[in-house]
Amino acid sequence: MSKLTDFEGLAMFAKVAEERSFAAAARAMGVSVATVSRAVTRLEERLGGRLFNRTSRRLALTDYGHRLAEQASRIYSEAEEAEDFARETSSKPRGLVKLAAPLSFGTRWVAPILPAFFRQYPDFVIDLHLTDAHTDLIGDGFDAALRIAVMEDSSLVARLIMPVRRFLVASPNYIARYGRPQHPHDLGAHQCLSYANRATRDIWRFTHLRSGEECSISPIGPLRGTSVEALLPTVLEGLAITELPEFVATQYFSEKRLEPLLADWCMPEGGLYFVTPTTRARPAKVSGWFLDRKADGCTVERRGRYGMEAAGAAQEAGKNLEMTRTIISSWTLRANAVITP
Repeated sequence: MSKLTDFEGLAMFAKVAEERSFAAAARAMGVSVATVSRAVTRLEERLGGRLFNRTSRRLALTDYGHRLAEQASRIYSEAEEAEDFARETSSKPRGLVKLAAPLSFGTRWVAPILPAFFRQYPDFVIDLHLTDAHTDLIGDGFDAALRIAVMEDSSLVARLIMPVRRFLVASPNYIARYGRPQHPHDLGAHQCLSYANRATRDIWRFTHLRSGEECSISPIGPLRGTSVEALLPTVLEGLAITELPEFVATQYFSEKRLEPLLADWCMPEGGLYFVTPTTRARPAKVSGWFLDRKADGCTVERRGRYGMEAAGAAQEAGKNLEMTRTIISSWTLRANAVITP
């Protein structure tokens, strides 16, 4: 005989005692009459006593059954309450999550959605770390991270939220003063600002949209920075060219303060990823909503070319980024719902 308490048998016995009918108990629990009958018989055999006196017309508790029914009903009621509590808790994120995100993206797209998020989930606490430096999720104790990159193979679990294009940009004043480059090789005659925090030397790679020609150049200019924010003032003042991810560029396209360059060329496309440790290393508090569920139609459709006119680029990028805001708000942050005891 198993040493494990027959909770199923006790629950079904309690429901039969309450309903005074095997058929009514089966309907209430959504199982067959045979299932209920077998469970009660198994419980009787385990306990060594009859719980019901049964005839073809009536069902009555024995004295032994009467004594057990009250305790079994209490166990069944407490189990229902525990299940209701667990169901309610699982749908209400709570607790602490340590989340990392790129500086510019976190400032522009994550932080603005947090007030509404906290109004909906007041028991949720986020340690939001904004940095463009590489973060060691496991070593630094992060539950998750948003990353914008071309993801390499690793031990981390990464889910693509949306592709992220890169735009080569300059201000209208710069273009009026120094001209618009027609080929990536022309960039050698221009001031180009690059990033200092990349693992290897910053190289801009281009592919021609029609011919497939590939071209790589090493940007040369007066400034290298660890973030977009460090480069933008010099570019907006009309002193240099740089490359920007679309979640930054779209604002300046719509304001006509920047324009995309090299319309017939594209740069390698990265992606916005939601990254967590492996299943083995991931803390139990990360419920994995994002990993276990699909986005119910929250997909980002990619259309058009890299080298659109500024207005078209702004409109498309803006549409994609609004969808990104929705996905992050609905899935990315909720993916770390914590259930605290």
